[in-house]
Formats: sequence, C-alpha cells, structure tokens
Amino acid sequence: MKIESVETLLMGNGLVVRIHTDAGISGIGQTACWGYPEAVEQIVQRFSGYLVGQDPFRIEHHWQYLYRMSPFRGTALSGAISAVDIALWDIKGKHFEVPVWELLGGKCRDKIRLHLLGGGSTPETMYQAAKDAVGEGFTALKFDPLVGGYQDMAVARLVMTAREITAAAREGGGPDLDLIIEVHRKLTPLTAQTLADALEEFHLYFYEDPIQIDSIMAQGEVAQKVRVPVGNGERLTTIWEFKELLVHGGPQYVRPDVALAGGISQCKKIAAIAEAYHCAVVTHNFLGPLITAA
Repeated sequence: MKIESVETLLMGNGLVVRIHTDAGISGIGQTACWGYPEAVEQIVQRFSGYLVGQDPFRIEHHWQYLYRMSPFRGTALSGAISAVDIALWDIKGKHFEVPVWELLGGKCRDKIRLHLLGGGSTPETMYQAAKDAVGEGFTALKFDPLVGGYQDMAVARLVMTAREITAAAREGGGPDLDLIIEVHRKLTPLTAQTLADALEEFHLYFYEDPIQIDSIMAQGEVAQKVRVPVGNGERLTTIWEFKELLVHGGPQYVRPDVALAGGISQCKKIAAIAEAYHCAVVTHNFLGPLITAA
C-alpha cells in the first residue's frame, strides 16, 4: 500500500486532512492549531511532496521525518503533523479492521469520564449551572470564575468575586461534583498563587492554565507553589515540553491536545512520561467530534 494523495479541507477555524491510498483506504485527521489553520494547510501541502508514494504504515518514521525535515518548530508545524499522524493511524486501523487502541496495546478502560464546560457569571447563575450539571448526570464541571472586567479589578475584588462564584458552584453541585477552575492563562504567577490559596477550601479537582505559557519553567513553579492540583499543557506541542513541565512542576494534570501535541503517536508518549511522574492525563479538545474520536 502506498499514499496516493493528501487532501486538505479548511472548515471555519479548523483544518481537516484526508490521506488517500492506492488500496482505496483513506484516513482522516484534524489539527487543533485553530488560530492559524491557513498556515497549517501550507505546511501539510509541503508535507505531501514527501508523503505521496510512501508506505502509510511507517507512522513513527514519517512523524520523525516531518518534524525534522526543516529546522523550524512551533504550533503550526506540530498541528500539521498531528493531523497527518491521526489520519495515518486511521488508515492502519481500517486496513487491519481494528480500532486504533487495539494497535496501541489494547483497551484499558470500558468508559471515559467527561466533564461539562459551563458556568455562570454571577453566584446565582453559577449555582443553577452546577445544579443542572448534576441533574444531567455529570460528575465534574469546568468553569471560569474570572468575570468580565477582571482586568481592572483590584486583587482583593478579583479574589472575592471568583471565590463567591466558586462557592456557589460548590453549593449547587454538592460534594459529589468535582470543580475544575479554568483560568485561561489570565493571571500572573503572583496573583495565580493568591487566587489558588483563596479557592483551596472548595477542594478543586484542578486549577487549569493559571498563567501564560511563555515560560514552561514558570508554569512548573506555579504548580509547585500552590496547594491545589494544577492542570497544564493544552498549548504545549512536544514530549520535550511536557517533560520540562513535569521536571519543574512535579505531579499535576497534563492536558495534551491530540490534534496539537503530535497526534496519537506523541500523546501516547506524553501519557507515558506523565505516568512516570504519577500524573493523570486529561486530554484537551474543543474543536469537535473528529478530534474527540481520536
């Protein structure tokens, strides 16, 4: 079997890649580099010159070649490789007529826990959102307690507002609903620690992306300093970045996006590195069912 063509499909802020083979089997993948899908498309088209004529089953070899064929790195490159990698695994699974997890070593779980992404901008709406989440059968809820205008708030006001919203979520959801605080990289390391300390009493499941990702070391240092579990990694792209995050931060929830962090091939490696640090993996995705399936 050989790769016959590589097709790219721009869909809103997402890019889908379809790889066709001469055996009539095609595989589909998607990138999570949603900020620059046009750039990812150009990279995939550059990849196609190499991929056409290749054996689609040599997935690890193709990953390494595509990553190293040029000296430049970044999310657009990793996003492009991720889409190609997912599509190649799709081809291999279809050829052998088994799910990809069978090729990766077999099924470990019969179900996957999901959290709901929701919330409210006031204690009243947050209380109801948490209560509704429990009513729908969810056991975890993720929300952002930093309401509009937080940038202009004094630290005391910011903390008080976030605390009131989180308290309402705990009251509405009760002790059987895990709370995940999504900060969207809005804080500095100092304010991130102050807010984490203020929310500790609510027994958070984890505190996600409190600071900007400019420095992996700084992200790790925040995880070490706060007394609540931290989740990091939805914008990281390689096993080397995740290793540095864990070296500097220790155990935490790692959040690779399979369509950004190198596809299925690399996310399996990221999970193995995390396991060595006694970390849990909470994969990231917000672009749709194709990435969810991967």
